[in-house]
Amino acid sequence: MRTRVGGWAVQTLAAAGLFFTLHSSHATTEPVAKKAPVAAAKAPVAKARAKSSSHSHGPEVRSSAVLVIDESDSSVLLSKNADVAVPIASITKLMTALVVLEADQPLDETIKITKDDRNIDRNAASRLPVGASLTRAELLHLALMSSENRAANALGRSYPGGTKAVLAAMNAKAKALGMKRTHFKDTTGLSEGNIASPADLTKLVMAASSNPTIRKYSTDPEEIVTVGRYPLEYRNTNNLVRKPDWDILVQKTGYTQAAGRCLVMKAVINERPVVMVLMNSYGKYTRTADAVRVRRWMESAVPATSLARVGR
Repeated sequence: MRTRVGGWAVQTLAAAGLFFTLHSSHATTEPVAKKAPVAAAKAPVAKARAKSSSHSHGPEVRSSAVLVIDESDSSVLLSKNADVAVPIASITKLMTALVVLEADQPLDETIKITKDDRNIDRNAASRLPVGASLTRAELLHLALMSSENRAANALGRSYPGGTKAVLAAMNAKAKALGMKRTHFKDTTGLSEGNIASPADLTKLVMAASSNPTIRKYSTDPEEIVTVGRYPLEYRNTNNLVRKPDWDILVQKTGYTQAAGRCLVMKAVINERPVVMVLMNSYGKYTRTADAVRVRRWMESAVPATSLARVGR
């Protein structure tokens, strides 16, 4: 059963025997009351409340839009503004990678960075100079791991039919995945016209997680590519992939002024495959801090089930 209170979704998790009321910045956890005489129920209920006091408050998630689901049974664990379309910044690159890989172009084909790639936004950070030559695999790696904008633009430009064709493919793929509030205007996420709801993004994350190349490239901690005669070291924009206690299957960060700080990922938490969407966080570290808060809340408040560990 799911209702709404103060903008947050209210979800009953029957399997866990817990009732989560999610308010704007916290959640309260109460045992589901059993049918029994009021007098007889007082003592057990009081005891149960005392027992659960260690996790009586939910995660103080500070992102403006949130959706956390258990992929194994599609149950919603946390939800706020989940159906509202918002700018998604570089989360776009998950879709770019998905359609590029589905086009089955040679990953070892060399692609040169051009002025067109530089001109997408001269204010956007990039370490790839005009004239640099990288393989399609390297461009995918940098786009997913380090959110390289020129790499993402070059991938779209070299798609069969060019940028217009890749955008048509991205929007068609979104429709095929059931992403009803999604639209793409570029391959990088720099455009404010790239929008999706958190509910839509969970579908994108699940689709991306089925691709082994996207899983590997998006979660690699670092990568070195050679540009000209010089090696360039790139690092993942999500520092959680370097944490040994995190089991992240796929992830992508994003940031523009319009979108704020964003993070989507699929991770194994409490032996559950959990898809997490955190949009429009404020501050440089809030999105990852929110992810940590959600994980700690799940580990303390949501009992693990007998679900098998998700496969790779």
